[in-house]
Amino acid sequence: MKKLKNEKELVKKAIAMGKAYGEARGVVEFEPTDSAEEKIEYIYRLLVHDNVIQPLPNDQLSQQAMRHRLAIWASKSPD
Repeated sequence: MKKLKNEKELVKKAIAMGKAYGEARGVVEFEPTDSAEEKIEYIYRLLVHDNVIQPLPNDQLSQQAMRHRLAIWASKSPD
């Protein structure tokens, strides 16, 4: 897994985009006390469920891998 140049900013963008996506679908309402890890996992699983992104193989599923997959998704979306 090659680290993206600005992965940290892309993960923040992905969380914001995923939050908006989930709320628009009416399936999630994040609380201010939810951790970034919880948001990342929920957004990742929602996007996989909706076939927006490809799922990771089960043996490669980790928080870092989910962050990376969401960063790639955010980098490909128009601003």
